[in-house]
Amino acid sequence: MNFASDNTAGFSPEMLEALVRANEGRAMPYGNDDVTARVKGRIAEIFETEVEVFPVATGTAANALSLSLLAPAWGAIWCHPESHVNTDECAAPEFYTGGGKLIPVPGEHGKISADGLAKSLEYAGHRGVHEALPSAVTISQASEAGTIYTPDEIAAISELCRSRDLGLHMDGARFANALVTLDCSPAEATWKAGVDILSFGATKNGALAAEAIVIFTEKLRNRAAEIGFRRKRAAHLFSKMRFLSAQLDVYLADDLWLRSARHANAMAAGLAKGLTALPGVQLTHPVEANELFPAVPAAIRDGLRKDGFEFYDWPDAGPDGIRLICAFDTREDDVEAFLKSARFHADAAA
Repeated sequence: MNFASDNTAGFSPEMLEALVRANEGRAMPYGNDDVTARVKGRIAEIFETEVEVFPVATGTAANALSLSLLAPAWGAIWCHPESHVNTDECAAPEFYTGGGKLIPVPGEHGKISADGLAKSLEYAGHRGVHEALPSAVTISQASEAGTIYTPDEIAAISELCRSRDLGLHMDGARFANALVTLDCSPAEATWKAGVDILSFGATKNGALAAEAIVIFTEKLRNRAAEIGFRRKRAAHLFSKMRFLSAQLDVYLADDLWLRSARHANAMAAGLAKGLTALPGVQLTHPVEANELFPAVPAAIRDGLRKDGFEFYDWPDAGPDGIRLICAFDTREDDVEAFLKSARFHADAAA
């Protein structure tokens, strides 16, 4: 009954079966295997365009290596203050770019707005060599507040990037959760809206440890050899790459990634509906994916923990704020048990 993170979940049975299959026989190392080649083909087909694909094991590696392709050591990268690259990656983006500077852009509900970005960019670059070179913008899909950028919002941000010759990166750790809510194609949610490079996440949605850097823009695809060297130097070129790729392969087969995300989103929606029916409980952000950030009175929070439920306190959501996240394997019974406990403690405090 752990709602602290989708990282607390295990991995899906399909992943285990895929790893067992990948373990049969011999395969060439370092990504020169049939499974990795098949994954690249699947991703190109799903996104309806030519791509370069680089599997890695962590989202931090995918984000930091992607940004290293967009920004030099003296570059500036705009991001939301609550974004994972800014708050949870131990300065990995700065390290992998060789010194790039992150510039936070505040925005409601965890998202950068085009207007907010335009304001932040208004005087960017005016000091020449005395300031970091404007280089890139990164957005999170879904955001750290569990909210989602629409294709139109992404396109507006991309238009600003194009006018300033900035690259646009998307942290897609929960891309599948966003996509099933948007109900549009992967292409419409990314490169057709102006995204240059995507950190395509799978670990939070049922993989053991598998992410992929997906490069859309031709200019960046032509630098694929460079990111190959960067990945090796970052110690993310796995000798037995087929085991990372096997996870991505089954993830994308038969819509497992979308089915898993739909389930997680539905569980979060059920939690939100039940909690907001209780006195004193309010949502601090819209629930658009598999995360929710309710403000919950202390008596209910304490009671839930005594009953064995785990979750994080979340000061960004206010003094009573908590974070709840559902995963591909969250059970309806656990959601109902959480709500039953919350109702009991709400009644007891009344």
